[in-house]
Amino acid sequence: MDGKGERPYSAPVLEGLPLQEEKRRLAAIMAADVAGYSRLMAADELGTLGRLKSLRAEVIEPKLLQFHGLIVGSAGDSLLVEFASAVNAVLCAMEVQAGLAERNAKLPDDMRMVFRIGVNLGDVIPGDGTIHGDGVNIAARLEKLADPGSICIGRNIYDQVKGKLVCAYDDLGEQRFHNIAEPVRAFRVRSTSAALVGSRAADALPLPDKPSIAVLPFTNMSGDPDQEYFSDGITEDIITELSRFHEFTVIARNSSFRYKGLLPRIEDVGRELGVKHVVEGSVRKIGNRVRVTAQLIDATSAAHIWAERYDRGLDDIFAIQDEVTEAVVARVAEGIKGARALHARSRPSYSATAYDLVLQARPYRTAYTAAASKTAARLLRQATEIDPNFALAHASLAFVRTGELEEGWTDDPDAVLAEALAAAKRAVALDDSDGYAHASLAYVLLRYSEFDHAEHEMGIALDLNPNHVNIVMTAGWVAIVNCDPERAIEMIKRARRLNPLMGGWGLWTLGQAYLDAKRYQDALDSFAKVTDPPTDMFLERAICQAYSGREEDARGSLRKYLQRAQEELSSFPGEDSVAWRAFLLRYCTRRRREVTEHFIEGARKAGLNVA
Repeated sequence: MDGKGERPYSAPVLEGLPLQEEKRRLAAIMAADVAGYSRLMAADELGTLGRLKSLRAEVIEPKLLQFHGLIVGSAGDSLLVEFASAVNAVLCAMEVQAGLAERNAKLPDDMRMVFRIGVNLGDVIPGDGTIHGDGVNIAARLEKLADPGSICIGRNIYDQVKGKLVCAYDDLGEQRFHNIAEPVRAFRVRSTSAALVGSRAADALPLPDKPSIAVLPFTNMSGDPDQEYFSDGITEDIITELSRFHEFTVIARNSSFRYKGLLPRIEDVGRELGVKHVVEGSVRKIGNRVRVTAQLIDATSAAHIWAERYDRGLDDIFAIQDEVTEAVVARVAEGIKGARALHARSRPSYSATAYDLVLQARPYRTAYTAAASKTAARLLRQATEIDPNFALAHASLAFVRTGELEEGWTDDPDAVLAEALAAAKRAVALDDSDGYAHASLAYVLLRYSEFDHAEHEMGIALDLNPNHVNIVMTAGWVAIVNCDPERAIEMIKRARRLNPLMGGWGLWTLGQAYLDAKRYQDALDSFAKVTDPPTDMFLERAICQAYSGREEDARGSLRKYLQRAQEELSSFPGEDSVAWRAFLLRYCTRRRREVTEHFIEGARKAGLNVA
């Protein structure tokens, strides 16, 4: 955002007074832009410009005026706004997102204009009618980190606003940004379910044919924010246990945790997630004791069906989870004609300390950075050392280490892969009834090109836990690598029903399956819905366009891919056609060579210089 563009605002007061050019000052900076703006412009340039102008005049500018924000930069769809108060900056961002969500809820998907917002606190240097400095650059990077419809803030803003606003925060961990010397701790702001509706799904999802359940994040009642991971972990494990039952549809953690820290109407949750039943509760952990409350609610009427409180020692935490699962299953299963007796599985007792370490590792696993992954692996190793018979700890370690390998976060891939395989095998040996353990083994076996064995383990995992979204998505990826794209499409679509709010990753993977199936338009349609495309997706889009005869579009997508890849790849092949071939062979790992060659030929047709 260079701030030199024209400022087409309807409210004259927002034009601001000339800034004093000679002084540094501390300011809260809000950076905002429209997710997928290029796609919207390509589809309808005049309509998009008109909607953007209307949203600025009717939604954004009144909020900026209310919270004393001064626009200091504008270029196309982006805005740079300065505030004297950190609290005002975040309140304004929340109000803007809520207002935009309300407007978007009334529009069809292809007309919605969804913003990403980043807020940072830092020194700024006025000049040329705008502001400059690392504080501005970090705000722009935080905006790019935000999901469409959401807000990301830096640690310095978080320290100013925590405890002062009615909202919750997700700690995204340390982030490394281009051209920023020091890592930045980032947080996602969550305020009301309005933004969720506007950015993801305004229309009610139809109820599935079988009983459906969402488990909302259990509230941490311990009074210690550092215990948040514990209540989250208990919630996740109840979701996992419920998802074993073929008779139910159980919404994934990724979707139900969007409501964390909020007080949504249960009817809204049911409508937004497409479920009839909702489980909610709380956790209070004090010393070696834990109190868990849980209740089952009919989402169509908000009527309470069942409630219970459990006061136990920490060593009984698995028993509590099993009892909650069985109570919920028993009440929900009453509606199934001729249902067999459904019971929660009996699990062995594990060390409470080891379990606590597994829960501590989970936020680091989802941070998707090299540093966070190494921290997760360290915690999980500690868990396996304390309790060598804890299958979940071994399976989690296998997933983490294989992920490090795939992301290139290791200098010793052979050692990492060996550790992952040993952990996955140990998990299955310890608990053959755990679908997650079998899925971890399948995931590792793909890296050894043991395709048949990976498919076999994946089949066992799905049979044991058919509703676990990570297992179902892993099954989709196993099918892609095993050259069964139609099976992959089926699995990914099932995962998207379990996780109605699944973001770009699921759509991207679905597009990859369509590409392998030679359903190019379906792939392009799926890619088009990804609001913040990863670099590699531009290459896959170029391939689909090339095979569809759209040569000019293909070359345009390839140019975008090469521009971004050159910045991101440590070993960019450049003009070396042989190096490009080796790179694509590694990237498009498939069981049958002809599928990989089809990918490479598509890249060649798009204009890539590949041998």
